[in-house]
Amino acid sequence: MEGTEVRKLAALEDTHWWYRERRHLLGRALRGMQPGRALDVGAAGGGNTRVLRDAGWSVVALEYGAEGAEVARDRGLPVLRADATSLPLPDGSLDLVVAFDVLEHILDHDAAVADVHRVLRPGGTFLVAVPADPRLWSEHDVAVDHVRRYTRVTLRDVLERGGFEVESMTSWNVLLRPVVALRRRTSTGSDLDDLHPAVNLGLRAVVTAERYLPVKRMPGVTLLVTARRR
Repeated sequence: MEGTEVRKLAALEDTHWWYRERRHLLGRALRGMQPGRALDVGAAGGGNTRVLRDAGWSVVALEYGAEGAEVARDRGLPVLRADATSLPLPDGSLDLVVAFDVLEHILDHDAAVADVHRVLRPGGTFLVAVPADPRLWSEHDVAVDHVRRYTRVTLRDVLERGGFEVESMTSWNVLLRPVVALRRRTSTGSDLDDLHPAVNLGLRAVVTAERYLPVKRMPGVTLLVTARRR
């Protein structure tokens, strides 16, 4: 992702409805886990890294780009700059790896998944979020340097090829999918916008309501996975 997009993300993520709810989903996925050593791959400004830190994990933010690494450092987070396909960590050294909205940026996603498998201890957890449904491909994806969107089948395949057992796969942003699909038809760039507070509050209410509805198997905008290293 270009530096301008990373800076825009960092400026928005504390209040923007999408990033707030994504942090909630990460926090929910961490419930019941014994904190240990974690890596937040593609951490950008470090919003998810802070969730891990506040939950008691010993976590490092990993960023490929200079802008994201600088923002995370400015927020007082430990940072590694590296390629996600070649993690500078020993084999079996981590209990948890988080890669939220990362794999879709990597041409060789098999190599990235394989290296996550290498650095996780046996039984370690891999939390993944990716954009769903190639039919939603738009200029937004181009602007934020996506190389693909996933289906349930393609995401499961890449994880299982890499040695992971998929424990759960759910959809997120299901209720707003029709709105996203409509907007993406005329999209001319990134959707990372500073919204009017009333609009932001309304969208936040919709995704909050989704927590309590039986929609996680329906088509959404994002796929969320909990996988385990075999």
